[in-house]
Amino acid sequence: MSSHSEAPVTPVAAFEPPYYVAVFTTVRTQNQNDFSVTNARLEDLVKDLPGYLGMDHAQTPGGLGITVSYFRDADALTEWRTNVEHRSAQERGRAEWYQCYTLHVAKVERSHGFTRA
Repeated sequence: MSSHSEAPVTPVAAFEPPYYVAVFTTVRTQNQNDFSVTNARLEDLVKDLPGYLGMDHAQTPGGLGITVSYFRDADALTEWRTNVEHRSAQERGRAEWYQCYTLHVAKVERSHGFTRA
């Protein structure tokens, strides 16, 4: 996920399966105190995690946010799920930032991509 307007917008590349995805779908509350700072910190933190492959994010004008995180294996996903800073942010998210959310975790069995030349 990047906020740099000069960077081209492209999805995370297809990887050789199997790998794992975590799909986090949210609706935020009005209270977003420190959300962007915490979110940026978590993005920096997860990038250093062995087995992290990338992240796609989209936000609708109506407020639905979807973040898809890609991990090479279940161990990498577990390491991220149990990271102390991530756990702290999860608690704060439930207390302040999210009206509601869902999390879906799946093992990818097929993956391909397309880029116009």
